[in-house]
Amino acid sequence: MHALGNEHLSKAEWRDRLTRARADQTPESHAQEASALVSAVSKVTSGTVCAYLPFGTEPGTTALVDALAGGGARVLLPVILSRTDPLDWAEYTGEADLVPSRFRGIREPGGKRLGSEAVGAAEMILVPALAVDRRGVRLGRGAGHYDRSLVFAAPGAALLAVVRDEELVGRLPGEPHDVRMSAALTPGRGVLELPM
Repeated sequence: MHALGNEHLSKAEWRDRLTRARADQTPESHAQEASALVSAVSKVTSGTVCAYLPFGTEPGTTALVDALAGGGARVLLPVILSRTDPLDWAEYTGEADLVPSRFRGIREPGGKRLGSEAVGAAEMILVPALAVDRRGVRLGRGAGHYDRSLVFAAPGAALLAVVRDEELVGRLPGEPHDVRMSAALTPGRGVLELPM
């Protein structure tokens, strides 16, 4: 497990450091890690999975979602309604059916909206993260979409933070109300159960 430095940083300092590290990643390295994530997620059994479409410097590509769907999973993707509402969800039926979101750079399924509670049908939820620590504390981008949405998850659902290997760190600042991740999905080590 790698650390990116001082574990006593604030959330803002962590976000700045992690965002800069992702921006420095080469396209070749990103592609290799994306391929490794596809291999790791291909071992996941079928069922209902909530996932997301990585964008920008986030680990992975649309191939991650295609691998889940190709393996027999029913894949639900988030739809951002506003900056303050929980996420809505819609079924992923292929890249050709994706439409631009109201939020720049994000794509979402163009089909029927299933409501915020649809996440409760998922046995597994892939959660975007800038980092996750060994206790399961996740650091997101700070918009709070997943914090507001994961309260609708089924009690036994597996919550996997998708991060680069070096983004699995010793300790992040956390709040008592934070929803803890049950695992991390990394390119180099696959699925790692949390807490460690």
